[in-house]
Amino acid sequence: MNALYPIIPLAPLAGALLAGLFGRVIGRTGAHVVTIAGVLVALVCSVMVFQDVQAGHTFNGTAYTWLVAGDIKMEVGFLVDTLTATMLLVVTSVSLMVHIYTIGYMADDPGYQRFFAYISLFTFAMLMLVMSNNFLQLFFGWEAVGLVSYLLIGFWYTRPTAIFANLKAFLVNRVGDFGFILGIGLVLAHFGSLDYATVFQAAPAKAAETIALMGGTQWSLLTVICILLFVGAMGKSAQFPLHVWLPDSMEGPTPISALIHAATMVTAGIFMVARMSPLFELSETALSFVLVIGAITALFMGFLGIVQNDIKRVVAYSTLSQLGYMTVALGASAYSVAIFHLATHAFFKALLFLAAGSVIIGMHHDQDIRNMGGLRKYMPITWLTSLAGSLALIGTPFLSGFYSKDSIIEAVGASHIAGSGFAHFAVMAGVFITAFYSFRMYFLVFHGKERFGAHAEKAHGHDDHAAHGHDAHGDHHGGGTPHESPWVVTLPLVLLAIPSLFLGYFAIEPMLFGDYFKGVIHVAEHHEAMADLREHFHGAGAMAVHALSTLPFWLAFAGVAVSWFFYLKRPDIPAAIAKTFRPIHKLLLNKYYFDDFNNVFFAGGARLIGKGLWRIGDAAIIDGFFVNGAARLIGWFSRIVRKLQSGYVYHYAFVMILGVFALLTWFVRT
Repeated sequence: MNALYPIIPLAPLAGALLAGLFGRVIGRTGAHVVTIAGVLVALVCSVMVFQDVQAGHTFNGTAYTWLVAGDIKMEVGFLVDTLTATMLLVVTSVSLMVHIYTIGYMADDPGYQRFFAYISLFTFAMLMLVMSNNFLQLFFGWEAVGLVSYLLIGFWYTRPTAIFANLKAFLVNRVGDFGFILGIGLVLAHFGSLDYATVFQAAPAKAAETIALMGGTQWSLLTVICILLFVGAMGKSAQFPLHVWLPDSMEGPTPISALIHAATMVTAGIFMVARMSPLFELSETALSFVLVIGAITALFMGFLGIVQNDIKRVVAYSTLSQLGYMTVALGASAYSVAIFHLATHAFFKALLFLAAGSVIIGMHHDQDIRNMGGLRKYMPITWLTSLAGSLALIGTPFLSGFYSKDSIIEAVGASHIAGSGFAHFAVMAGVFITAFYSFRMYFLVFHGKERFGAHAEKAHGHDDHAAHGHDAHGDHHGGGTPHESPWVVTLPLVLLAIPSLFLGYFAIEPMLFGDYFKGVIHVAEHHEAMADLREHFHGAGAMAVHALSTLPFWLAFAGVAVSWFFYLKRPDIPAAIAKTFRPIHKLLLNKYYFDDFNNVFFAGGARLIGKGLWRIGDAAIIDGFFVNGAARLIGWFSRIVRKLQSGYVYHYAFVMILGVFALLTWFVRT
């Protein structure tokens, strides 16, 4: 079985290399065949490894020693346990669906082979991240997914908006990654190792250790390490205030929105904190910090989804909010619930992103939901799968999202960690908000009157392919009746809808209340959230039936009902509310002015500092003093020496005599 471990990440890497380096030789068909085959091999191996882990066979070992410096070893190794096995299944299965979907979505794109190479390379990077048994390999995977996401967001590099978006994602993630590498550096400095097992074993002895920061103030070592590591997660998993890159990353093609921003890259931070539970459990302060940041993200990013009109951006803000839910679960020490929600969310959010892409294809690449309506009869498969994904997202009883989302709400309610009161309010309010904006999009797209006829000829440049003058399947911007997408697009939708509906029902008991994560995720005895959940759990069916009488269910129901009334029955009401509360509406449209603040303060400040350094350092000191100063000195010296170059022989003879006299004087004196 150990032989399968390296195959899982290397199979997608092989596909990426073949498609990337030999794409012109193997052609478009060859590119998608080799990459899909690579991911399929990884999925089959992941299923086998999952079954092996379920049988009790785990693994933690070194595959390759890269560097030895004294007692420190830099290694490539694999840690295969239930957490790894779960992530392997999620990453490979969603990636396979995205690969298949891409055949239809990118059908006529000139960068077809390059795109397949990128998404397969991304899968390799993510698999290396989740399989790592040490901080070095974790950091390699962490940076690799960041690099490939940069390439994918800016895939259409002739579009200025895409280039701006991928640069923004790259820079914001560098902020998080700076904190992340500082945390890893502190681990290495104080533990003398980068191996997870070694660090986790030594952590309890370091619980009381402090380090001096900023003016000699003593800080808990583990608190500083955990917060710095979580800063890395804030960047990758788009937590406030490092969330600003994710909505703009919708500039990339829709398949990568599903792959990167629903199931894999943005969940890397959630996975990392769950993996580091032995460290985080030793710092109440770090857990409180995680809890509050997650609550802010869950609540305030949800508000922004209400005012979005781009179909992909609505789903993007939904992702931000749900990542906030996962982070709240981590802060409440309910790590297994966070991973459970990560898994269920991966499927229904990938489904919603891919369904949004299917709508974009059917609408001839118009992404504005105000120009849609009544698509139910034109796109029945997309309609039904979107409904399934939306119902799962809002936490409908018996569906996957319900079990994970309600467990988060209950876990936070049972937690006594500082900030849990605010977090409980945030996730509870988020239930109504999520239901409202999710079904606002659903009703505007699939129900009501058809609005696309009047707008078809406008074909605005929001769409994925507009800048390239082509689109999938050769539909030219300019209208025509909406149509259902081809089977390579709808098949992944149907396959993703299945776990979106049923995964939670079958997985909740073993993942949350069985021994599934025993010895993998550590929870301190005084963190009682999971114990409280276990006490009140009486089976998946009973939980769903009981939920029909609880506040979250009625909040979700109210959100759906209000959106139905507002957008199907009385569309004048939202417009009137927006007009009445114009300042709040403007605040939400401008995304709390975070982008403006970053542009003025950070980008503007950096330009100001750069201009100052140029004027003082470059122009004044380097050019002015050293370069021009040296030239002026030589010019001054030359003007003096030039006066001695008269051209008269007797002047030169006189100088020679003076020279001889000086030499004789020096010889006589010595």
